[in-house]
Amino acid sequence: MSRPTAIVIRRGAEESVRRGHPWIWREAIVKGVAKTGESVQIQSEAGQTIGSGLYDASSPIAVRVWSLGERAEPLAPNLFNKRIHRAFEKRATLFADGKTNAYRLLNGEGDRCPGFVIDRYADAAVLRLDGEAVEARASEFLPGLENALKTIGINTLLLRGRKKEAEVLFGEMPSKAIEVREHGVPFWADVKDGQKTGAFLDQRENRARVGDLVRERPEGKRRVLNLFSYAGGFSLHAALAGATVTSVDIAAQAHGTAQKSFQLAGVSPKAHSWATADAFAFLTEAKKRGESWDIVICDPPSFAPNEKAKVRALSAYRSLHKACVAVLAADGVFCAASCSSHVDAESFATTLDDATLEKADLTLTDFYGPPSDHPTLPAWPEGRYLKFAVMR
Repeated sequence: MSRPTAIVIRRGAEESVRRGHPWIWREAIVKGVAKTGESVQIQSEAGQTIGSGLYDASSPIAVRVWSLGERAEPLAPNLFNKRIHRAFEKRATLFADGKTNAYRLLNGEGDRCPGFVIDRYADAAVLRLDGEAVEARASEFLPGLENALKTIGINTLLLRGRKKEAEVLFGEMPSKAIEVREHGVPFWADVKDGQKTGAFLDQRENRARVGDLVRERPEGKRRVLNLFSYAGGFSLHAALAGATVTSVDIAAQAHGTAQKSFQLAGVSPKAHSWATADAFAFLTEAKKRGESWDIVICDPPSFAPNEKAKVRALSAYRSLHKACVAVLAADGVFCAASCSSHVDAESFATTLDDATLEKADLTLTDFYGPPSDHPTLPAWPEGRYLKFAVMR
């Protein structure tokens, strides 16, 4: 077997990789080039082998690191199989009570399988591949992946790509949305056409927390406003806990999906309000009407798709959060979320300070990151993309 291509990286990048950061940016490479999908040997400028990775000729992330050390294993089916089995075993422990059957089985870099993401929805799963390098190599690992998934009761695997419709890798294409549950709460997940892989599974624990927040409040103070409500996960948990919910989303079809989940859970959608509107415009009009809610939830799409957009994103968050607390009841709870990896936790907190909100009676009581089925690496802050702040 031929010796893998050597990729020499700068000292600063070397330190980062040794600490466990799984990405090597193109500008950090001093010497070496390979084909997309090729396993490469990562070396320091002094000629020492640091580890091995997968090369991508077109991405700003030139190498995704798979193994560290002078005898690092190159990416091959046996290494991939070992990593996915370990990830699956962890999830079996996390969800042993059987109350949740929609969760992340494999979290890419966080499970030391860079570029590979698998989400479970009952007996089906959805695979996402991040980058052309893993796309070029994925077929090598499908036999082992199919065996591992069938062992844990998954009969269908779909591939959701960046530019194409869902593709069946094994099993049968679901004829409709799949009924799943989280913490015992049932809902519908559209794995073929829904956003991401079918649902925003990373907010599962926060949806349950919203239900707990509703239960903590007196009967007459359970009015909930859910902005950017999408498929209504926060709304459903709040409604089941006894709240009267107003869900706001710019997409009318999202309300249709949410209402079906309400019906599945035995909750009448007619007992709640559904507004098809831009969230900023809705908040402006609600303030003019003098409306207020006891709990306001704000979970927008990412405002910062890249680092250059961070300043503009922070400004957007500040405007949005100020508008949210303007319709918050005097003793209310404000839940603010961000899913952008380019906005770190400390920066996000600045969009919730007294000057921004023009209020001095709210405090940050809880701050949550990604859930346990979305593990990350200590040296990889980008993996801690999710922020969920609770203010009272």
